[in-house]
Amino acid sequence: MQGSIQVRQDAQLQYLLRIADTALILAQRISEWSGHAPVLEEDIALSNMALDLVGQARAVYTHAGMVEGAGHDEDQLAFLREERDYRNVTLAELPRGDFAFTVLRNAMMATFFKLLWTKLAASTDGELSAIAGKALKEARYHQQHAADWIVRLAQGTSESRLRMERALADLWRFHVELFASDEVDTKAAAAGLGPQWGDLQEGWRAEMQQILDEAQLQAPADAPFLSTGKSGTHSEHMGLLLAEMQHLQRAYPGGVW
Repeated sequence: MQGSIQVRQDAQLQYLLRIADTALILAQRISEWSGHAPVLEEDIALSNMALDLVGQARAVYTHAGMVEGAGHDEDQLAFLREERDYRNVTLAELPRGDFAFTVLRNAMMATFFKLLWTKLAASTDGELSAIAGKALKEARYHQQHAADWIVRLAQGTSESRLRMERALADLWRFHVELFASDEVDTKAAAAGLGPQWGDLQEGWRAEMQQILDEAQLQAPADAPFLSTGKSGTHSEHMGLLLAEMQHLQRAYPGGVW
């Protein structure tokens, strides 16, 4: 059985891992819809979006491995760390939920990623800037796709609207973590690597409000709650998710994507 790797804790590397981990874990959750989506077109669409996110994660992991300089490749960084060393936001790791839950989470995350990739396109890190240029196009599509479904469900049957309202109640409080800036953000911004995530909050709220207004939905009031996945303290769901994700790499060392 393959053991775990250790990675440095410097700000530049941790900033990159936050991006890659969030994309990878979200991709894993979206991929759980493969073969289970409500219609065939959505089965294909969600699978393709998961693959987009995997591609983004791979690119950033590969770059992170070069930045670290310890010889860790994308597969090792993706699959051979302990739970506490993953830096994804908690919102990405929550269980799949129903279709309303999924499209709302996709809208929240795609809106965030669209804003983040836009800023990263101007990064002083040339490789990260190039990754952002491609990823931005994908994030725009993900956002539009999810937004269309939110409106469709909210203005559909009484049952579909109820489910959208329930998804809002369950998910909204987790968005706060996206914009909780800390020392990693501060150092990354000072170096020109990327923005403090907190600087994206105003734009994110405006775009999400536009989606909710079109759907005639009301966002819940902000709650005094802060999830902590970015710092490595995850929900109870993360361990089970990683056990499934890491099994092959740990059981058969050296496997590659």
